Amino acid sequence: MKRTDKEGFVEGFRENLKDSPAIFLTDFSGLDVKSMTVLRDELRKSGAEFLVVKNRLVRLALQDTELPDVSEWLIGPTGVVIGHTGPVAAAKAVADFAKEHDDRPTFKVAVLDNSVLDPSQIDRLAKLPPRDVLLSMLAGVLEAPMSALVGAMEGKMQEMSGLLEALREKQEGEGA
Repeated sequence: MKRTDKEGFVEGFRENLKDSPAIFLTDFSGLDVKSMTVLRDELRKSGAEFLVVKNRLVRLALQDTELPDVSEWLIGPTGVVIGHTGPVAAAKAVADFAKEHDDRPTFKVAVLDNSVLDPSQIDRLAKLPPRDVLLSMLAGVLEAPMSALVGAMEGKMQEMSGLLEALREKQEGEGA
């Protein structure tokens, strides 16, 4: 790669990193080209991309950004996963792929909202349910107090109706 090509790549890569909500650094050693192609396809389906980039170029791309310094993890073969649509789908895609391919690739570190996540935190992120399930769980949590209030109000209305009926019967009994 020529120097001008590298400079153009670094600039484009830097913009890609800035616009992404989640970045994962992985160790892809032990994967063959066919497996890497499958991984790229899976990540593309989940709204992410997988790039094999020289560590030096990643360091250069991160220099003029507000992202935390992750240069200590830029050792050995490094694959960069850029989650364009969000962190959970990308982490889940890599974790699911690794289960089927001898735990490869492995997570080195992630950057999520300018915070550095270690591999155990990334694994917890990958185990989160999909967004739709989380939203339905939230709706259920919000609905429960309202349902309890409606039930209590309905019970009080029935109680009031019973009291009014008893009062009416008492008045009819006295007046008859």
